[in-house]
Amino acid sequence: MDDFTRECVAIEVDRSLPGLRVTRVLDRLRTMIGLPQTIVIDNGPEFAGRTLDAWAYANGVMLRFIRPGKPIENAYIESFNGKFRDECLNEHWFISVVDAKAVIEAWRIDYNTVRPHSSLAGRTPMQFAAMTEGARRLLPARLQEEPKSEDLSLFV
Repeated sequence: MDDFTRECVAIEVDRSLPGLRVTRVLDRLRTMIGLPQTIVIDNGPEFAGRTLDAWAYANGVMLRFIRPGKPIENAYIESFNGKFRDECLNEHWFISVVDAKAVIEAWRIDYNTVRPHSSLAGRTPMQFAAMTEGARRLLPARLQEEPKSEDLSLFV
């Protein structure tokens, strides 16, 4: 989920999603749309393991974990998850993983291209992304120049 455009950039469907699978999705997204500077995630095992941590380090992406029991710290994805659950998962009886992938991808496309969002002034995420292209799409993962020491901060 892109916090700025509200685009659902990917939904990976399978019986389990270990960290290696998450990194493959992120690699695919890197070639399609680029990588953000920071990814906000919860503390699920697919996110908290060494695989994703090593991938993030190698790609210059910071992982920001929300505090356990504080889903409000990732409010956009929590809102999205509620819509996804109510409008897609609760409405379909999937007969296979292949069926689930097809139905969920169709829902994701509809979410991005057809449905207007009040938070985007009645625009779809795709319309908003096109309208704001270059304004604040996904920021590059790596800085073009080295930051100055006064620009750095450390929180403990």
